[in-house]
Amino acid sequence: MKNLATILSWCTCFSFLISCTSAEEQEPEQGFVSIFDGKSLNGWSAMPAKTAKAWTVKDGMIVGDGDMGRGYLVFENKELADFELKLSYRFPGKGNSGISVRARKDKTRKRTFQSYHADLGHLGIGKRILGAWDFHTPGRREHACFRGKRLVIDKNDKPTVSAIEGALTVKDIRKGEWNTVHLIIKDNNFRFFINGKLASEFTEHLPDKKRLHKGAINLQLHDPRMTVHFKDLRIRLLE
Repeated sequence: MKNLATILSWCTCFSFLISCTSAEEQEPEQGFVSIFDGKSLNGWSAMPAKTAKAWTVKDGMIVGDGDMGRGYLVFENKELADFELKLSYRFPGKGNSGISVRARKDKTRKRTFQSYHADLGHLGIGKRILGAWDFHTPGRREHACFRGKRLVIDKNDKPTVSAIEGALTVKDIRKGEWNTVHLIIKDNNFRFFINGKLASEFTEHLPDKKRLHKGAINLQLHDPRMTVHFKDLRIRLLE
């Protein structure tokens, strides 16, 4: 009977641990909603419009074909400020892509959009792109915030860069396979995770008029002769 009691006790503890683990795994997904139905590009549009053929849906994923045109796939809500975005991406071959946040049309016409841009590329493209924040901000300084770095921009636009302990490395990237992205955009702080590891982060203290406060989410198609896949796109708005 003692053995039976011991077994039942262990089973109870094991079930409790499983329940806790499941809760922890589910917790990050609470409040997230899908922004891609896996079947169509409803809610998304190509920019420039002439590049619409570059974006298709196949086997539950968004496919970007660079031979069909360089541009962006733009989410319909163009007034997003603070949020978390999760998705998976894959490069079957070589390529340069990324996710623009708080994107808005560039009035200077030097770029299609002004935005803060989380860079993605094939394994081997380098730290300046894969896992880096890029500043598509004509009219203001475009700082460097490469993979493994934390950038702080003071009110006078002076940058301070430091290393992130335990940051994402190339060993954490699955070549030619699916990798996950998690962006956390909150006020003046921007964090970029790949496969659960912080890749890069920046915080800016510039005057309000120099910052981007809200805008669209854009998926980028940077080069010809490249293909990029996206799936499982979901968002959670932050207060």
